Amino acid sequence: MSTDAVKNNACMEVKNKMKVRPLNDRVLVKRVDAEQKTAGGIIIPDTAKEKPQEGKILAVGAGTLKDDGTRTPLEVKVGDRVLFSKYAGNEIKVDGEEQIFMRESDILAVFE
Repeated sequence: MSTDAVKNNACMEVKNKMKVRPLNDRVLVKRVDAEQKTAGGIIIPDTAKEKPQEGKILAVGAGTLKDDGTRTPLEVKVGDRVLFSKYAGNEIKVDGEEQIFMRESDILAVFE
């Protein structure tokens, strides 16, 4: 395969992957999978499950822009595992995966 063909294949692969960058005080979160069983060992069917309120941060914005032109950086960072409010954010699909855009203020806690 020629180097031009390799470059063209690389460009096609890059074009198929969508990148999303949150703006200002927004973050992009992917939900973590819910438990399949209860503590007693009972298996929970998919129809009875609620969506988990835990997720992993995939991307963060630059921070809130103040009136004087400076930015306040976010307290959370990429890779943090967080707990967020039940109806937080807007759900989107990126490359077939469900993700959530939300404001940093919708995040209740960071797991350490």
